[in-house]
This record gives sequence, C-alpha cells and structure tokens, in this order.
Amino acid sequence: MLSIDLSGRRAVVTGANSGIGLATTLALAKAGCDVAGCGLEAVQTPGAQSFLDLVRQSGQRSYYQAVDLANAAATRGFVEWAGRQLGGIDFVVSNAGRNVNMGAADCTEDDWQANTELNLAAHWRVAQSAKPYLNRAQQPVVVVMGSIQAYRTMRNSFPYNVAKAGLTGLVQSLALEWGPHIRTVGIAPGYIDTPMNDVVFAKFPDPAGRRAAVARLHPVGRMGLPDDVGALCAFLCSPLAGFISGTTLLIDGGRSAVLQDG
Repeated sequence: MLSIDLSGRRAVVTGANSGIGLATTLALAKAGCDVAGCGLEAVQTPGAQSFLDLVRQSGQRSYYQAVDLANAAATRGFVEWAGRQLGGIDFVVSNAGRNVNMGAADCTEDDWQANTELNLAAHWRVAQSAKPYLNRAQQPVVVVMGSIQAYRTMRNSFPYNVAKAGLTGLVQSLALEWGPHIRTVGIAPGYIDTPMNDVVFAKFPDPAGRRAAVARLHPVGRMGLPDDVGALCAFLCSPLAGFISGTTLLIDGGRSAVLQDG
C-alpha cells in the first residue's frame, strides 16, 4: 500500500487557522511535516490555537503569526520569519483568499485593488519570498490554492473570478522558471463545505433543504470537505506526485462535468 511520508520536511501554509488551510495543515503534520502558518486571527484566538495544537499533537513543530496578506511587507515578513523558524522550507501552500461578490459594472478601483492584492499578488509574494529558503536538493513544492471559478465563473463574482484565473498563469510560469528542481502545482476546489457555508444556507427559508439540493448537483452526491483538499495537497507535496507540475487540478466532485442541471 502506498503511503505519504513527509517526515522531517517543513511547510508554510497561509490561511492555516480554518477551513481548507487547517485541514491541509493537519494532513501535512500527520505525514510528518513541521508547519508554520498564518491567518488574520491573533494567536490567542481559537482558530490559531487549533492550528498550533493539531500540529503539536501530531508530534511536529508549529509556529503561527497573525498576518494580513493584502499587505505586501507583512506577507514577505511572515514568510521570511517562517523560513527562519523552520530552518528552511520544503513546501509552500499559498492558500489564503476571500471571495469578492460584485459584478464588473459595480467593481470600483479600490475593490479591484483590494481583490488583486489578496487573491493574486499575495500568492506571488508568498512564493517569491519563500524561494531563497527552498532546498533544491529536497525537491520542494509550491502549491497555489485556486478555485473552480477560474474555469466555471459565476455572476456577480467578477474580480474574484479574474484573480483565480490569473493564478493558473502564475502556476504555469513558476513551474517553467523554477523547474526542474522546484515543482509548482495549483489546486482548484469546487464547492467545499466549510463553516462559512452555514451563513450562506441560513439565508434560505429551508437551510437543510438548500444544503441537500446543492449536494445533489454534484455527480458524487455530496459537497467537498476540507479534508478532501488537504489530502490532495499532501499527495502533491509527496514524491508520489513527482511528475505533476505546471497544472491546476480541479477537485470538485464532478461538478465541472455538468453541462446543464436537471
């Protein structure tokens, strides 16, 4: 049976204190990684403490900072701090982002700039800042968290869709420029059931019914879980995925295969 063994390796995960980031952190820690992570929450808050505790319970070192990744200097400072704390970096999981719900006609210059800083530029800055700490002899991996919305767009999500499409180009460029010793891979999650979905479903007259209807839209019969994405991320960081680079992998329960619902 094949297993993922990342013993002794070191990972940096952004947006590590909740949802996909926290699930990815746990998957990497269970595989043997020390992890340095960041999020918007202060270190004393429950999400940050969950991150620190889960990594340590797996027997690995954990480090955390509260960082606004829309701030260029703070982003670079965090990655450099993480590299020093870990003594080097083997895996970068640039995960943090936030959906921006507005149409193209309503998007202001300020909206555009804020979205671009967090959902596109921050991923480049994280990767670029980490590069000096990547040990080429260890075959390091950069994972960029994109979205199905790079391929299947939604109304009134204009700037977010554009940024996520841009990340596919970032993945391709880094794979070409930094290969062969550094692999770069993108992940494009579809509908992943995170706590934020409870807020969305609560707006409907029948939240449970709406949740079930959304699940039925997927050929696998359910929405995705953060653990699904975390497991894929751990696999992509492992030697088992050594021939995967320069591409963005959809993980969407078959949703993108659907031409028309009904």
